[in-house]
Amino acid sequence: MQEIVELVWITLVPFLELRASIPYGIIVKQMDAVFVFLVCIITNILLAPVVYLFLDKFVHLFFYFKPVEKAYHMHVERTQKKIHKYVEKYGWLGVALFIGVPLPGSGVYSAAIASYALGLSFKKFILSAVIGVLIAGAIVTLVTFLGVNGLGIFVKII
Repeated sequence: MQEIVELVWITLVPFLELRASIPYGIIVKQMDAVFVFLVCIITNILLAPVVYLFLDKFVHLFFYFKPVEKAYHMHVERTQKKIHKYVEKYGWLGVALFIGVPLPGSGVYSAAIASYALGLSFKKFILSAVIGVLIAGAIVTLVTFLGVNGLGIFVKII
C-alpha cells in the first residue's frame, strides 16, 4: 500500500507527474509495469479536472498577494507560448499532444493553465487530458521497459 501512495504522490508533483512515477515504480520499486501504468495514469487523469477547476474557481483569490499574481501571470505567459502553436494547428487535440509529449513542463498542470488561459472549455480540456495522459503514460512505460530490458543485452555480451 505504501508503494501505491508513493506513486500517487510522485504523480501529483508538478513537472514530475507520471514521467517520474512510472520509472520509479518499475525500476526502483520493481513493481508490475501494467499496475504502475494504471495507477499513474488514473492519478494523472484525476488531477486534470482538479487543476482546471482550481484555476477557474479559486486562483483569483490569491491575486490579493501581488507576488503570487505576478508569478502566476509569468508562468501563464511562458506556458501559453509553449502550447499556442499546438492549439493553433490542432485545436484541442494540440493540448493532448502537448500533454502526450513526455518532456518536463508539458504535463497536466501546464496544459490546464494554458487551456484555461486560452479559453478552452472544461470538456475539451478533460478529453485532451485523458488522451494526452494515455499517450504520455504509454511512451514513458515503453521507454522505461525497453531501457531496463535493453541493458540486459550488454550484460549478456559481457
